[in-house]
Amino acid sequence: MDRAPAVGALLYGRHPVLEALRAGRRLQRLLVAQGAHGQPVRELIAEAEARGVAVEFVPRERLDVVGPHHQGVVAEAEPFAYTPLDELLRRLRAPARSPLVLATDGVQDPQNLGSLLRTAAAVAADGVVLPERRAAGITPAVAKASAGAIERLPIVQVANLVRALEALKALRLWVVGLAGDGRSLPWEIDLTAPTVLIVGSEGAGLGRLVREHCDFTVRLPMPGRVESLNAAVAGSIVLYEALRQRLSPTRSKGGRPPSEVR
Repeated sequence: MDRAPAVGALLYGRHPVLEALRAGRRLQRLLVAQGAHGQPVRELIAEAEARGVAVEFVPRERLDVVGPHHQGVVAEAEPFAYTPLDELLRRLRAPARSPLVLATDGVQDPQNLGSLLRTAAAVAADGVVLPERRAAGITPAVAKASAGAIERLPIVQVANLVRALEALKALRLWVVGLAGDGRSLPWEIDLTAPTVLIVGSEGAGLGRLVREHCDFTVRLPMPGRVESLNAAVAGSIVLYEALRQRLSPTRSKGGRPPSEVR
């Protein structure tokens, strides 16, 4: 067969494809660059064949048109299935532990979003909420940047982020916005409580309406000669601060600033 890979339903890179296979996502076929070798490639091929996915060996140039970092493998996959908001809310009504949700407000760079999703999966976040408009969704580039983490997270895409935040607040989750001029430092907030962390866009930060729905805003101190961090780095630091607090044996925190308690 010599047809081109299907547009709009592609995964590329060894980790994203392997994670998709292990998560049970349906793949139509796996394209492998001729001459690609090594244990990771053999593992991918074996996993694909075990799941009944057709494997084809094609010239590397065929894969170069998909993306510059395909690592010799491209998979045609079914479209990514977002989790409905109602399903995430249902899971949060009876959580096994204090929920932690990541939300983004206008993050457009696929590398930033992919890195944030990778960190969210690493800290065992309960879900991610993304806006539909003026923001990156789950694209092949995001899947690659996340190194397959998109397969390990409930990811919701909503038409109205503010309404989604209101629904989460109704379940008694605290909404914490990350902003350059935030009123508190992350370790001054009790992030062991049910929390939604919102990361704003790379340029404008949090939108006005989203910020108005935040119970708290936090900033990262930067005494060095740097004015800001990118969205992925900043968001990842706060996510790991939440994990640090939750893993602390004493669970002793600085508490929530009285001026911001709702």
